[in-house]
Amino acid sequence: MEQSAKIYVAGHRGMVGSAITRKLQQEGFTNLVQRTSSELDLRNQQAVNDFFAKEKPDYVFLAAAKVGGIVANNTYRAEFLYDNIMIQNNVIHAAYVNGVKKLMFLGSSCIYPKMAPQPLKEEYLLTGLLEPTNEPYAIAKIAGIKMCDAYRSQYGCNFISVMPTNLYGENDNYDLKNSHVLPALIRKFHEAKIADAPSVLMWGTGEPKREFLHADDLADACYFLMQHFNEEGFVNIGTGEDLSINELALMVKDIIGYKGRIEHDLTKPDGTPRKLMDVSKLHGLGWKARIGLREGIQKVYEEFTQHSNAVV
Repeated sequence: MEQSAKIYVAGHRGMVGSAITRKLQQEGFTNLVQRTSSELDLRNQQAVNDFFAKEKPDYVFLAAAKVGGIVANNTYRAEFLYDNIMIQNNVIHAAYVNGVKKLMFLGSSCIYPKMAPQPLKEEYLLTGLLEPTNEPYAIAKIAGIKMCDAYRSQYGCNFISVMPTNLYGENDNYDLKNSHVLPALIRKFHEAKIADAPSVLMWGTGEPKREFLHADDLADACYFLMQHFNEEGFVNIGTGEDLSINELALMVKDIIGYKGRIEHDLTKPDGTPRKLMDVSKLHGLGWKARIGLREGIQKVYEEFTQHSNAVV
């Protein structure tokens, strides 16, 4: 990407989009075009077409999406399918029509079959049934990958896809009804510490294993791949290491300094038993994650306490 290039980061206020924006600014890119969701509804095809025709961005990072945890995914199934498909269809097609040099589509590790072998290799896509609770979101993301490949095949567009593992970082969502596991644990342990509560209730058994990547590492990987990856298919982005939710909870508990007990709500679903990314393709291209999990959580917790106006 040329320093003077006009770059559009769709979803620039979200955790992923804001991290990519910070990375671009650190690398000296100043010609960034941004629109909030209130300024540009990416589900509106005409609005997206008008925006691309007017701004003519050279490069696009498609990080805009409707996202959430297990409960949100399972509750708003129609919205997760409709909104995400509309967003990516409109942006990808408008990028083609308006001659965008390169587009990166960001998906999610939930695209893989629920019982796929571990670690998850890129070639396991569409080899089995999806996890039912987030199937609509996964189907939308799979459609995005295939759409980028189809536009590459038919029109010669340099549209690439990346699949991040579970993410955390600045501008994460801490709403307990809609958040992912790590921010939910941070908020629960923090509030329990403030209230001197005797215990914290965790969803499920805590036995599933998960991998976590700091959003700043993801942004660094996306910037790297925008320079070095130009193929169909997609690239997993992760650390290649995972831990159980119980181990994660104990780490968060220790970082926050909460002294009470952990209890389990076994009426809540566990989700997929394990989701560890195979990152050999990414490592082969020349990129590895740098931010350790404990270091990353400590950084995120400091940011959380600053923004929550809470007394620690």
